[in-house]
Amino acid sequence: MAMTLRLNDQEQQALKDRAAAEGISMQDVARRAIRDYVARSEHRTRVSAAAELITDVHADALDRLGR
Repeated sequence: MAMTLRLNDQEQQALKDRAAAEGISMQDVARRAIRDYVARSEHRTRVSAAAELITDVHADALDRLGR
């Protein structure tokens, strides 16, 4: 799927500089950033769900400890 990414001058220069430093294209830097963002977001969602489950499962113990 093709898309257009509009960047301001500062963002474009930062992207260009990062790409040059890594020896890859600006597109590859942007795609990597998107993949990393999605992975971090999914991880946060999983951690939140796990914390909620633990809190629910151990609610009595947490209450006794003064949660």
